[in-house]
Amino acid sequence: MVHLLHTELRRMGHEVTVFGAEGSGGDVTMLADAAWSHDLGGPAEAARQATYLARVYAAMAGRRFDVIHDHTGFEGLLLAIQSGLASEVVHTIHGELTQPMITFYKEVAEQARLCAISLSQAASAPDIKLAGIVHNAVELPTAPPGVAHERYLIEVARITPDKGQHLAIQVAQRASRKLILAGKVERSGEGLQYFEEQVEPFLSPTVEYYPNVAGAQKARLISRAAAGIFPLQWAEPFGLAMVECMVAGTPVLALRSGSTPELIEEGVTGFLAEDVDDLVEGANRLEEIDRVRCATVARERFSPHHMAERYVAVYRRGSVEVEVFASPNGQEIAALSRRRAASTP
Repeated sequence: MVHLLHTELRRMGHEVTVFGAEGSGGDVTMLADAAWSHDLGGPAEAARQATYLARVYAAMAGRRFDVIHDHTGFEGLLLAIQSGLASEVVHTIHGELTQPMITFYKEVAEQARLCAISLSQAASAPDIKLAGIVHNAVELPTAPPGVAHERYLIEVARITPDKGQHLAIQVAQRASRKLILAGKVERSGEGLQYFEEQVEPFLSPTVEYYPNVAGAQKARLISRAAAGIFPLQWAEPFGLAMVECMVAGTPVLALRSGSTPELIEEGVTGFLAEDVDDLVEGANRLEEIDRVRCATVARERFSPHHMAERYVAVYRRGSVEVEVFASPNGQEIAALSRRRAASTP
C-alpha cells in the first residue's frame, strides 16, 4: 500500500525518497537485511523492527520534515512523535482495534493525526479522534477487464478460521462450482489444526489448494474466476484481496461483516450475504454482474491516485511532500518534506 502511495505521490509531482529492505527495487535506500524476513512472526521480530527503526531515524537525523507519516505501529509512532523531526505526525491505523490499542491511540491523539482505513474500523472506536478515513488502494491491472471467465470460485487469504475457508467449501459444493483456495497455512496456533481438520480432508479435483500464489499466476487465477468468495468470521477492517478481485472485474461474495458493506456495491461489484444460504444464492446469480462495470467502479474507488489525494488532504493541514521508509515486515514510515519549487502550492 505504501509502495503505491509513494509511487503515486511522485506522479503528482512530489519528491519522494524511499528507505527499505535489501532486495527492494527502484530507487530504494536499503536499511534492513533481506535475511531478516525469516524472523518475521517469531520471537526475533521485535528486535529486527527496533533495529530497523533505529537505522531509519539515524538516517533522518539532522533533517527537518513538515510531516512524518507512520505505518509501522506503536514503536514507530512514538519515535515519530518524540523525534522532533516534524511539526506534524500522521499515523495510519492498520488492523483490528483492541481495547489496549484504543487506550494507546487515545493517549497520543493530540500529538498525531490518526487515520483509519475504513468506516467500520473507525466505528469500532468512536472515542478516538481521527484526522481522516482513507481506504487502501491496490495496483490496478494494466489490461482492460474481460468478460470471459470460468466457473470456479476463489478465496485468496491465509488459511485460518477467521477467513472461513470451511464455509467457502460448503458454498462451492452446494453451488456445484469448483473452488480454489490460495494462501499460506498459519503454522502456529490454531491455523495448522484448522487446515488439517477442516480444509485438507476436502481437497480434491473440485477443491484445489495453492499455498504460494503471487504475481502473474495470482492475477490470472483471480481474473478467470467467476467470483471471489470471502465468508469472513471476523470484522476485518479492510479486505485487500476483495478489492483485488473487483478491480479485475471479478465480483465478490462476502458475508456482511466489518468493512464488506462499504467495499462491495450490491449487484455491481458483488453480493453481500447474511449466511451460507445467501452466499449460495449469490453464487447462482453471478451472471447478473456486469464484469466491465464491476472493474470500472472498483478501479475508480480504490486507485492509488484516489488514495494519494485523500492522504494529501490530511497532510495539507500542515504541508505536503513525502519521503517513504519501508520496514522489513511490510510496514512503513513516510516522512514528508516540502518541495521548495515555485510551482508547488
